[in-house]
Amino acid sequence: MKLSMPLVYAGNPRESADQVVALEKVGLDTIWVAEPYGFDAPTLMGYLAAKTETVEIGAGILNVYSRTPGALLQTAAGLDNVSGGRAVLGLGASGPQVIEGFHGLPYDRPLTRTREVIELLRMGLRRESLHLEGKTVQVPLPAGQGLGLGKPLKLLNKPERADLPIWVAALGEKNVAMTAEVADGWLPFLVYPEKAAEVWGDALARGAAKRSADLKPLEICAGGMVAIGEGPETKALLDFMRPMYALYVGGMGARDKNFYNQLACEYGFEKEAKEIQDLYLSGKKKEAEALVPLEWLEAGNLVGPASYVQERIAAFREAGVTNLSVAPVVDHAATIAQIKEWVS
Repeated sequence: MKLSMPLVYAGNPRESADQVVALEKVGLDTIWVAEPYGFDAPTLMGYLAAKTETVEIGAGILNVYSRTPGALLQTAAGLDNVSGGRAVLGLGASGPQVIEGFHGLPYDRPLTRTREVIELLRMGLRRESLHLEGKTVQVPLPAGQGLGLGKPLKLLNKPERADLPIWVAALGEKNVAMTAEVADGWLPFLVYPEKAAEVWGDALARGAAKRSADLKPLEICAGGMVAIGEGPETKALLDFMRPMYALYVGGMGARDKNFYNQLACEYGFEKEAKEIQDLYLSGKKKEAEALVPLEWLEAGNLVGPASYVQERIAAFREAGVTNLSVAPVVDHAATIAQIKEWVS
């Protein structure tokens, strides 16, 4: 099992990025760089590439709408070159609030868009001429559109790797099945390991049945906050996760279109999911946070005595996780070193 963590920063990402050098030395395998609607991920990934030597540098995630497929191809190939073959391209559809509200683009056919973007990326990384007549991706532009002068082109530079790993962030049944079929890796979120098979098992199996023999087995990255220690003061640190869970379950999307609220329901927390959303959308965030089920917090994070944290690692491994993502609360380097020993 590999070990990864998200690049967490508030305001100045350079300070957090500089810490990755120390984490790399104690065994961190992958660093994930997010891009919701703050700083762009590729800039930070390039900065990390120059500062590090061995750690994989993953986009976690780039959305499939705000950059053209050709621009995503250039970004992926460029990052893989400057990192010496250490880039991981995480993709996702994001959500309509970000795509339509921040980027001003229609949130149209997210599954089809993701599939077609991946198809064109693989084509381009093999340095083939780009030609795809899809439902959301049409390259070159069809006759009758624009000046009619477009022709299939291939990437000018030779990519570092034709098989640069492409991961997809997915939660919904159809999206997970598509990911299991065509992607190299899967990035689920807010995972309850013991309930993962119940929620996603059928979708993963359907996708795997259609998976090309040319692809390696699907990698899975999941995890949560980590704090190792005895006593109630350590367990109390789980409260730090309540605002994030409440944000996603209650406020990340419209009332009738929130992927994370639906996930909470699928875990069996229907009553809590509705109440959290009602409170959050009415501005009562603290009340919403208080209703996040402790059961979910405990299962989805690695907080407690060493023996309990090891049990959680085993649960994530049993759920199929191949890359454990952790967010240490204190002493990042020491915590990463200890977890690395347990996952190896």
